[in-house]
Amino acid sequence: MPVETTTLANGLIVATEHRPHVESVVLGLWNHSGSRDERPEEHGIAHLLEHMAFKGTGRRSAEDIAVEIENVGGEINASTSVETTSFFARVLKEDVGLATDILCDILRDSVFDEDELQREKHVIAQELGAAMDTPDDIVFDRFAEAAFQGQPVGRSVLGTRETIETFSSDQLRSYLAREYGADRMIAVAVGAVEHDVFLREIESRLSDLGPHAGAQRATDAVYTGGEFRESRSLLDAQILIGFEGKPFLARDFYASQILATVLGGGMSSRLFQEIRERRGLCYSVSAFHWSFSDAGLFGIHAATGEEDIEELLPVLLDQICTLSNDISEEEVSRARAQLRASLLMSSESSMSRASQIARQFLTHGRVLPRQEVLDRLNDISAERIADLAHRTFMGSVPTVAGIGPLGPLMPYDAIQRRLGSSVVETRQAAAS
Repeated sequence: MPVETTTLANGLIVATEHRPHVESVVLGLWNHSGSRDERPEEHGIAHLLEHMAFKGTGRRSAEDIAVEIENVGGEINASTSVETTSFFARVLKEDVGLATDILCDILRDSVFDEDELQREKHVIAQELGAAMDTPDDIVFDRFAEAAFQGQPVGRSVLGTRETIETFSSDQLRSYLAREYGADRMIAVAVGAVEHDVFLREIESRLSDLGPHAGAQRATDAVYTGGEFRESRSLLDAQILIGFEGKPFLARDFYASQILATVLGGGMSSRLFQEIRERRGLCYSVSAFHWSFSDAGLFGIHAATGEEDIEELLPVLLDQICTLSNDISEEEVSRARAQLRASLLMSSESSMSRASQIARQFLTHGRVLPRQEVLDRLNDISAERIADLAHRTFMGSVPTVAGIGPLGPLMPYDAIQRRLGSSVVETRQAAAS
C-alpha cells in the first residue's frame, strides 16, 4: 500500500501505511533533534529527556502510563540517536486513539518531577556503568569521538556522570522548547490503520504545537580522524579502524553501503573469508557505514585475542587496499542482493517500516519508493566501487580505536604508512 501523507498547517507531517492483513499498529512521533543538538554543557540531556518523558504528565503518573498501555496489551518505548529522538507504541488497531493520546501527552505535558529526575539520573548512571563494563559497546563510542574530535556528532548519546548530575527540571523544559517543534516533527503509523483516523487523532492533539525555538545547526560535522586506545586486562581486544564516510544525501551513499557489504557485510565478505575463515585471526570481523545529514563514517571492527593482533592488522589493512584494484562484478552483485533482501525483509516489520518512513521524510523530505532505491543500487558497478574504495581508504586520515590488551597493536603512524605503501604496491602490481 502507498504511504499517505498530510502536512498540518503548523508544518507537522502525518504519514501512514495501511496494512490490511495485520491486527496491530506501530505509531510514533519522530523529532529531528538528537544528541548533536546539545550544547557543550548539555551532553546527555536529549537521552535524559527521553527517559523522563515516561515519568509522569499533568494527567498521568509514571505508573498510569505503564498501566494504561499494558491494560490493552500494548508496548511503549523511545529512542535517542545522534540526529533524531522518537517516541513510539505498538497496539492493536482498536487502541490507536489511546496510544496516540499517551504519546502526545508525554510530549506536551511532561511534568519532569524533581524526585523522578533524581531517580532517573541514578538509572542512567547505572546505564553508563554497564556501558563502561562492555568493551564491545563502548569502543564504538570512543571510535566516533576520535573520528569527530570535539564535536557533538562524535559524543556518546548517554552523556557523562558529571553532566547528567547537573541537569534540572527547568533545563529539561528549556531543551524541549528549544529543540522540539512541529516544523521538525513527523507522526507515523504503520499497520491496521486508516490515514484519516490517525490524522484526526494527531490533529486534535498537536495542531497547535508551535515551531522549535532554537536556531538551526550552526556548523556541519567535520571528520577529523584520530585515535583512542585503552589498555585493559581482558581476554580479547576490540579494535576499530575507520575513514571518512558519506552523508545520507551524497551521491555515493548507496555505493558506500555496497562497499561495506563487500568488505565485511557477511560470511562471504572479503574480511570474513580471509581473516576469520582462512587464517583464524579473530572470532568476529565486520565493516559498516554510518551516515548523518552532513557527514559519514566508514568503519571496520575486529575482535581478537592478544596473540593474533600483530598478524591481524597487516592482513586487514592489505585487504582494505586491494579493493581499489581488485573487485569483481560478482562481489558487487552479491552485496547488492544482500542489501535488497535486507531492505525488503525489514519492511515486513511494521516497526522497521515506521522508522524508515520517518527517517526518509526527515532526511529527504519524502518517502523513497522502494523501486527507486533498488534502481540506485542496480546502477552501481564494480568500477565505481573500486574508485570509491580508493577515495575512502587512501583519501582520508584513518581513525583507530581499541580497548583490551593492545600491546601488539600497530602504532597509529605505522598504520598510516602501511595504508600508503600498500596502495603503491597494489597499483604497481596492477600495472605489471
